[in-house]
Amino acid sequence: MFSSFFSTAPPVDPQAPNLFPVSENSDLLGELEAKDLEWTCAGGFATETQIFYSFLQDGTMLMCQVIHSSIGLWYPTIQFTCKIYNPTTKETIWRSVNVTNFTSAPPGLDKRSSKADQFSITHKPSSDDSHPEMYTIRANLSDNLQISLDVSRPSAVPGFKIGKGPKGGYSYFGSDQEKPDGYVVHRFWPRTKVSGHIIHNGRAIVAEGHGMLVHAIQGMRPNLIASRWNFANFQSDAYGGVSAIQMEFTTLDTHGRHGPGSGGVAVNIGSLVLGGKLAVVTAETKWPGEEQSVKDVMSRAHHLNPVHDPDTSYMQPTALEFRWAGPSLLQGVDGSVDASVHLDVGSPSSPKALIEKVDVLAEIPYVIKTMVNYVAGTKPYIYQWQDNVKLVVRGPDAIIPGLSKGLEVEGPLYSEASFIS
Repeated sequence: MFSSFFSTAPPVDPQAPNLFPVSENSDLLGELEAKDLEWTCAGGFATETQIFYSFLQDGTMLMCQVIHSSIGLWYPTIQFTCKIYNPTTKETIWRSVNVTNFTSAPPGLDKRSSKADQFSITHKPSSDDSHPEMYTIRANLSDNLQISLDVSRPSAVPGFKIGKGPKGGYSYFGSDQEKPDGYVVHRFWPRTKVSGHIIHNGRAIVAEGHGMLVHAIQGMRPNLIASRWNFANFQSDAYGGVSAIQMEFTTLDTHGRHGPGSGGVAVNIGSLVLGGKLAVVTAETKWPGEEQSVKDVMSRAHHLNPVHDPDTSYMQPTALEFRWAGPSLLQGVDGSVDASVHLDVGSPSSPKALIEKVDVLAEIPYVIKTMVNYVAGTKPYIYQWQDNVKLVVRGPDAIIPGLSKGLEVEGPLYSEASFIS
């Protein structure tokens, strides 16, 4: 108490910004360095996750995720979660395992790799020049579910973050970027090739397809970072390989351009892979009270015609729309690219494309549940949807012949809308 009377630190202007979004960075493409994909396993209040999303040839969605959660002085909790969803049969397989003896940088490997008694994820170079690096995933999640996957990155699709250098990818919370109260960072492989197999109930399922990887860290209590999250993952094998991904979070009222009370800021990042090459990286900030005009760079997620969902008490969209626009990153290709996708998800009484409404508090470990103070009366939910859609793309013909007139690319879209508070 007494030290505050003699502090030499300058007073903080209550109207000063206390959010520094990565989406304000003018350097959109920051190619990943090896260190960017290393596990930090940070202490304090931090949640770090590595997620592999894949679509198999029959449209089945496969998600494998490792979550490292630190809660103050408690020992960290590490989970391996897996969801497999077949849109034809509507069958969902779900496993969440609290793993034991977790370590990053297993013997002979760097911190991009990790292992525990129940799984190993190993980063290594590939012998295939067209896919120079890869992860191998081996997981024994129960007596009736084992996973063996190789996930590789195409050479023409570098991993990326927004902004270059060691601070690339970071959004900072607090009035001092050098000593932030918290942060969020995302790094992506926006298109991957997947091969391997799944053994479920003694039956082998061939796992061949394409997907994406995201490595993310929330360096603050999750309920203080965002009130909403949106995520989109579209993949198609058409035109040599097409991908459209997007990640967006919306801050609470506590963090914004003018300090506490100016929040509700949407921070959005995304990318487009066209013709098997990383063609566009997007990032955009939506400040509350400001209209979003047409710009050279756009990265937007829209909830359309929301209605009250009695199951969750949130306003659920009846459709979602994602938009990307930005200059071509391809060497020798000038011009801009614009893309959008629409997903109809129906109403709570007549849902479409719905996989599940995930009750977050029912899934996270008890120790985290007791330490994270969610607002009384609120319950975090994640809506998960998947359907076949058409990505509408327009851009230079040098990327894909006929692109200047507009192309409709068919493929599966997996989307999440998270409501935290």
